[in-house]
Amino acid sequence: MKAMILAAGRGERMRPLTDSTPKPLLEVQGKSLIEHHLQALSQAGINEVVINLNWLGQQIREKLGNGSQFDLVIEYSDEKQALETAGGILQALPRLGDQFIVVNADIFTDYDFAQLAGVDGLVHLVLAPNPAQHPRGDFSLENSVVGNLGETLYTFTGIAKYQRRFFEGMTAGKRALAPDLRKAAELKQVSGELYSGCWYDIGTLDRLQQLQQAFPSES
Repeated sequence: MKAMILAAGRGERMRPLTDSTPKPLLEVQGKSLIEHHLQALSQAGINEVVINLNWLGQQIREKLGNGSQFDLVIEYSDEKQALETAGGILQALPRLGDQFIVVNADIFTDYDFAQLAGVDGLVHLVLAPNPAQHPRGDFSLENSVVGNLGETLYTFTGIAKYQRRFFEGMTAGKRALAPDLRKAAELKQVSGELYSGCWYDIGTLDRLQQLQQAFPSES
């Protein structure tokens, strides 16, 4: 099993911090966000990770190296322009297997990625109860099937498992993933689970500061 961490974003809403530091290298508990993911993936038995890079990507490469410090092999997928989620995955697809985990770099969670090992559907999304900043949610979930409509909607965490064939026929280049997920959900091709544990989307400076206060450095 391989994994991909999406780390190419500019982090506009996190400026001025992200003017000089890429968002994945912002720290919580004295450790960068992306390092938390790498340690969790390694503990879950993942041994190969692809990271896409664009904005200040060299800093990420220099910080993480080849991944040996995490007992991982890290490959990098450099993007001349940020390709968004689907575009970034499509460019990295030759480095990924028939099925793989994808996680956004700019979240903080204690989700156990090992739970995804036995999931075999075309797409499997990890959803969470809606945070204050996103009360409307994204997807419904009924009997482990993800839908676009429902009485209760949950928020997509940025953690998912995909089969390579989900991306067949997609045009390479800058491409958002949401429309393709919605189309697959409409066809009932997306499975999912609700995770009620620790999960934070770090989209603004205020949210980062709140998270740092809630999880102070252990040193």
